[in-house]
Amino acid sequence: MEEFLRNLLTIKIIGPIATILIMFIFYKIVKRIIKRLFNFKTKKIKHKKQITLMNFFINLARVICLIIAILIILEMYGIKTSAIIASLGAVTVVIGLAFQDILKDFIAGFSFIFEDSYNVGDWVTINGFKGEVISIGMKTTRIKAYEGEILIINNGSITQVINHTASNSLAIVDVNVSYDSDIDKVEKVLNELCNELKIDTLKGDMTLLGIESLGDSAITFRLTAEVEGGTQYAVQRQIRKAVKLKLDKNKIEIPYNQLVVHNERV
Repeated sequence: MEEFLRNLLTIKIIGPIATILIMFIFYKIVKRIIKRLFNFKTKKIKHKKQITLMNFFINLARVICLIIAILIILEMYGIKTSAIIASLGAVTVVIGLAFQDILKDFIAGFSFIFEDSYNVGDWVTINGFKGEVISIGMKTTRIKAYEGEILIINNGSITQVINHTASNSLAIVDVNVSYDSDIDKVEKVLNELCNELKIDTLKGDMTLLGIESLGDSAITFRLTAEVEGGTQYAVQRQIRKAVKLKLDKNKIEIPYNQLVVHNERV
């Protein structure tokens, strides 16, 4: 009787606990190996792509380890998992119908990653919501807006993706000057600024295109600069600040709207 209880305790309680611990340790080892493999930066794979693939394979390893642990524990309780595995072909259709939305999300997430539609860290607009991709899971994608809101969307529900960081962007800044300004002097000052201004995310030289328009109260010059995708708004703010300082230094007037009031005596 004591031997029976001992065997029962070993198989039914200690066995499953030991299996869970072993699979947990195994998962941690696999996770560390995956991280080390993807921590090597190569020219063939972008760093954002490496992070995305690393997270995907870590999630996949966790699911596989969980399935293996469940199968081993079922065997300990006398359930023939070989029969379950052999019958998977018959139940696949049933499982597919029951979990078709989950399978749809998984397949969509897999295709987004390997088609390089977007990666963790990219700025995207997905189904009209704009933000930074903070995670790509096997079922959902999380996007954080600039204001802090987080969209959690099922991968299978994603119908439209605009990737703002997939290629370089164009920063555009229009500069208004007074009609009284010396046009040649303005062009010279702005060209000097183009040569002087150094911004880390610039992918080329800043360029003065020339006069963009003749407005009601100002002449508008246009500056452009090719920058890293998603950084154009920050760069435009830096350029505007530099333009203001440069024009003030050279005593070039930036016009502003004025309200003229006529006081007529009756």
